[in-house]
Amino acid sequence: MTSVRTVDRVIGIDPGSRRFGVAIGVSGVASPLTVVQREKTLELTVERLARLIAEEEASAVVVGLPIHLDGSEGSSSKAVRKFAHALANFIAVPVMLHDERLTTVSADRAMLDAGLRAEERRRHVDKIAAAIMLQSWLDAGAHGDAI
Repeated sequence: MTSVRTVDRVIGIDPGSRRFGVAIGVSGVASPLTVVQREKTLELTVERLARLIAEEEASAVVVGLPIHLDGSEGSSSKAVRKFAHALANFIAVPVMLHDERLTTVSADRAMLDAGLRAEERRRHVDKIAAAIMLQSWLDAGAHGDAI
């Protein structure tokens, strides 16, 4: 089990079919960082995210794992696990998985409540969902099994 101190910089990634939401956690607080478009290949996507992780000097990465409400995993989970393993084999910091159930719904609802238009919500929802997932991981004690 890998434990990360709350003062460490942790990257949270919420993978999607077209975009990856990215958040940063510092001193136990997660904040939206950016949205990264999926590249043509898994390898190119991993390389692009690895550069971002290095630039942010992250000591760990938490990848959101899509789990159904009943706790089962589907094809999206399998794709995320494949991505997380590829990333873990490419970077030198631990990569962990964390349940990201309903984070996109929560992010969209928060932006709707804040009065953001649909276009603005689409531009920001992925990185806000990543921040919600990462904050959940931090609140749970900032630990997990590294891939």
